[in-house]
Parts: sequence; C-alpha cells; structure tokens
Amino acid sequence: MPLLSTDINELLKIFAKWTKKKVFHHLDTTKDDLYFYEGQIWWAALGKNVGFEMDGKHEDFNRPVLIIKKYSRYMCFVLPLTTKVKDDLPYYQYKFFVNGRKNAANLTQGRTISTKRLLQKEGALSKKTFHEIRSAFIELLTMEIKKDTP
Repeated sequence: MPLLSTDINELLKIFAKWTKKKVFHHLDTTKDDLYFYEGQIWWAALGKNVGFEMDGKHEDFNRPVLIIKKYSRYMCFVLPLTTKVKDDLPYYQYKFFVNGRKNAANLTQGRTISTKRLLQKEGALSKKTFHEIRSAFIELLTMEIKKDTP
C-alpha cells in the first residue's frame, strides 16, 4: 500500500524531532567519562530508525539495551530489550526475567552505538544470564539460514 502524503508528513516530523535530539546527544560532553560494563542494562537513545529496525520508545526515542561488548570507553555493542515477548518466534528473542518481569533480548537487532547514546543505568544481569544471552546471540550469527527459493 503506497504512503499517503499525510503519512509522509508525519514521518518527516518524527524524523526531524529525532534529528534534533540526536544532535543534542552528539554535543553532550557529560558522557565523556561514563563507566559501563558488559552485562549491564542501560536506557539508550536509539532513535527513530528505518524499516524493521527497532526504534526507541516514547517522546525521547529511548529503549533499554543490554551491553554485550565494550569496545572502548566511547563505543559498545548492544542488544535492544523489550517486554513484548513473542513466544511463537523463539529464534530471535532470548527470554529472561528482571525484577520479576519477563523481558527479551532481540538478538537480530544488535548494533554498535556510541556511549553518548547511553542515558541511565538500569541494572545488571547475573553472569549466568548474561553468558546465556551472549551465547544465544553468537549461535544466531552462525545459524544456517533457510533460503526462500530453491
């Protein structure tokens, strides 16, 4: 179904709003000495993304993420988290509990981000749960993909 001009105008407004926020994050110097570690959960400014990429939520385009790999004090690899757990699609979500609430790490949505996107530490996973999620992510990367056509 083609986009209507009103749909395009709304999308332009949303992307413009995110772009303004992204510039703010880029210029923010308070994040230069941020202390974070693998296995921690942070709220991050993931923004408004394209197609099926996972967006941030609400007015500020934020979403909780799990830090999978710390590359440096400026860059890390994260998996976005969600409480919308889909039990019928187990290969791309790793389900776990945080503070008694069911969550899932979206294994197909991993990405490298600047630590300027990290906003607030939410907590940390147990070493066991963190290693299980990281292993599931690595397994997904090496999994054979079934082709749609012969």
